[in-house]
Amino acid sequence: MRIATFNVNGIASRLPALIDWLSRTSPDVVCLQELKAIDSAFPIAAIREAGYGAIWHGQRSWNGVAILARGADPIETRRGLPGDPDDSQSRYIEAQVQGVVVGCLYLPNGNPQPGPKFDYKLAWFERLIGYAGKLLESALPVVLAGDYNVVPTDLDIYDTRSWKKDALLQPQTRAAFERLLAQGWIDALRSKHPDERIYTFWDYFRNHWLRNAGLRIDHLLLSGQLQPRLVAADVDRDMRGQPHASDHAPVWVQLQLARRTGTSTSKPTAPKPTVKRK
Repeated sequence: MRIATFNVNGIASRLPALIDWLSRTSPDVVCLQELKAIDSAFPIAAIREAGYGAIWHGQRSWNGVAILARGADPIETRRGLPGDPDDSQSRYIEAQVQGVVVGCLYLPNGNPQPGPKFDYKLAWFERLIGYAGKLLESALPVVLAGDYNVVPTDLDIYDTRSWKKDALLQPQTRAAFERLLAQGWIDALRSKHPDERIYTFWDYFRNHWLRNAGLRIDHLLLSGQLQPRLVAADVDRDMRGQPHASDHAPVWVQLQLARRTGTSTSKPTAPKPTVKRK
């Protein structure tokens, strides 16, 4: 089972590249971030034509997350991260696919810091840590995939000098990520590439892509029982080098799982209206 995460940085403008990537790589599950589109603008017809069902949680101009499943409809289990009933930002969606719980998240960027955006980032992170602990308590196989907007260590960035004040590298941000991992989550990409400078994001500015001046901020965290099932993890770097590309590249894991039968293959439908959860 191949599970991928990809910050598309605008589903409308990146749709042809996304469809091409799906046809070439055939991931079983894909978590998308930064749709930058309202629910009614999600291109479900094109996604369905590519062989995928989907659930999605959109937002005009900003944010937005989706989960795609090859040949099936993901079974939605949560829409929105619990802990703040007044939070209207579309940053978390969750589904069951082939017996695995998949959480797709887009953690706040937090810039500029200090300030209210950084405060929101840290508060959202605390909500994630609290909910992630409950997912582990469920004893279900879980993957938390997405753009975490966290550079965990200096090995995960080409050079820290230009980023000292950025919210992605602040001690509070890194400490929150460490506390999340300490619950028992496995950083899949780092597990398979323990000493490699491997990046998932290259800024559009200052020729970062051509200089390979990247950051690792897109992560797939696995619950402990999935660690022995982890076969491979990598980054599809070629996507970043395409014309008009997202500034992120897809990241994926390969898990050796017994394939479940009886998965829904019904026609994907539009998502239900968001229900606030306390």
